[in-house]
Amino acid sequence: QGTHRSTTRQSARHRCRAAAAAQESQLASSAMGKMKNMDKPWEDDSVDHWKPEAFAQGDMAGPLLEESSFAVLFPAYREKYLREVWPQVTSALKEQGVACQLDLIEGSMTVSTTRKTWDPYIILKARDLIKLLARSVHLQQALKALQDDVFSDVIKVGGLCSNKERFVKRRDRLLGPNGSTLKAVEILPRRHMYMCMRHVQDTSVTC
Repeated sequence: QGTHRSTTRQSARHRCRAAAAAQESQLASSAMGKMKNMDKPWEDDSVDHWKPEAFAQGDMAGPLLEESSFAVLFPAYREKYLREVWPQVTSALKEQGVACQLDLIEGSMTVSTTRKTWDPYIILKARDLIKLLARSVHLQQALKALQDDVFSDVIKVGGLCSNKERFVKRRDRLLGPNGSTLKAVEILPRRHMYMCMRHVQDTSVTC
């Protein structure tokens, strides 16, 4: 009789556990069904989720708390050109609330944020601008670095070839006769270009 009661209790426990498991499974299945029926805006094919959102003036709640600045040295032969175009550089950066300074004694260009800077990322764009100017890139091309969809970089190519003579030949091939290869690359449609070479200097390429 005792064994029969023990077996009955174990059977009841198993039935309770099975009922609880079935109930949990039913609840989980119901929750999954509700999730499947929910609106999923991220699956809307008519919306371009990769489209970058433009950062407009007024989007930043207040002025920057700290000043950020970058300085870039330029070679002596660029001094004359930089003096001629510096008013245009100052005007372009002033629209973004960025201050700039041309130091002819030290041979450096400096950009810094101000209380009027309304885009926190523009200081990095301004840094790229003066880098391009220091590397003999024309002003009109360098100003494109301030656009949100344009990026620039300086790629070191000197270590890609151990033979100096072979490296010079490859660099000349990259330039083309009288820079014709670079000019051909620049006039290609932008939608077909992921990287555009603007200037080849010594052992690096400015893109």
